[in-house]
Amino acid sequence: MSQDSTTAPEAARKLSGRRRREIVAVLLFSGGPIFESSIPLSVFGIDRQDAGVPRYRLLVCAGEDAPLRTTGGLELTAPYGLEALARAGTVVVPAWRSITSPPPADALEALRRAHEEGARIVGLCTGAFVLAAAGLLDGRPATTHWMYAPTLAKRYPSVHVDPRELFVDDNDVLTSAGTAAGIDLCLHIVRTDHGAEAAGALARRLVVPARRSGGQERYLDRSLPEEIGADPLAEVVAWALEHLHEQFDVETLAARAYMSRRTFDRRFRSLTGSAPLQWLITQRVLQAQRLLETSDYSVDEVAGRCGFRSPVALRGHFRRQLGSSPAAYRAAYRARRPQNGSAERGDHRLEIAEQRQVEPVGAALGMRRPGGGVFPSAGLEPGKPDSDLYLPRLPEQGGSRNPGRPAVPGQRDRPVG
Repeated sequence: MSQDSTTAPEAARKLSGRRRREIVAVLLFSGGPIFESSIPLSVFGIDRQDAGVPRYRLLVCAGEDAPLRTTGGLELTAPYGLEALARAGTVVVPAWRSITSPPPADALEALRRAHEEGARIVGLCTGAFVLAAAGLLDGRPATTHWMYAPTLAKRYPSVHVDPRELFVDDNDVLTSAGTAAGIDLCLHIVRTDHGAEAAGALARRLVVPARRSGGQERYLDRSLPEEIGADPLAEVVAWALEHLHEQFDVETLAARAYMSRRTFDRRFRSLTGSAPLQWLITQRVLQAQRLLETSDYSVDEVAGRCGFRSPVALRGHFRRQLGSSPAAYRAAYRARRPQNGSAERGDHRLEIAEQRQVEPVGAALGMRRPGGGVFPSAGLEPGKPDSDLYLPRLPEQGGSRNPGRPAVPGQRDRPVG
């Protein structure tokens, strides 16, 4: 039984008679990364009925003439072509090879036809660029990898790009952020089709969390898209990054760009995919992270050196973006990076014991691992064994973007920017 019971019947009535809800077509292109391409193949293409996961029928389709070359020079041969999309109730585009080149016209037309006939269309990571090129994201909310979100927003201004979400479910068109977020979205599709129990069983088989909370904010880099280098706003952005320790607002940036606030907001969003105020707050929080990791400044001093008007403002924005207080973030970071070099000791069992003590704290706070990556964000409690991470969990409660629709896991109820 579908968890999204209010929308599933409507979607089923709209589906063309020649299409079947249980058939999933995966559209592959040459040059696509193999990891993203393999996600829907693994989720929808393997029979796991013995584990309580309902079976889908998978059609792997070539979006252009074979052979299809992928990561490492591997060549793939898809058993079906674009004509097979006519039978699918769900069409997944796992990736696109280039965010600057247009997809094949025949593939775009096949996607548009599938959508018109009621199929659910899914874009994973850069697959969102294919959906946008087909016009399927016009006027809709969507996401993609945070690094490519500014380009998506600039190239397709009618798309409401939110680079903070892990995935966006807009009923019959769905998009996800990069790489692992594709797993999150595929699990969400299984949950929508067959309920939380089936999705949980599949997550345990894949050895991944059934749900991840939060969004892409904790992974954001301070870098901006390459396209901004030749834009007049580049100088203003560079100035802002060099003066984060000073207290200034968006009006100050607009004045430096010799623009009205309204014009500046519009130009900035078209370049970065983010509202200038949200971007500025994110940069200040990122700077605070660095100071908490590398200095002994008090939280009050960190707030002042990052341009926040008060420590209270820093704590509020820090918790909203990273899920913890600045003091807790620093404590967990230093616990993971002991000064006495104990992390390099040869006693592997002791290292694992330390890791088990620290990582649940980092997971509960949604923190980044030192040196990159994040702690497993599954809500572990200190002292719980790792195997508990994949045990069944009760569905989370939350609000909905649209009245009358159930809450969508992985999304938060706030506007872009």
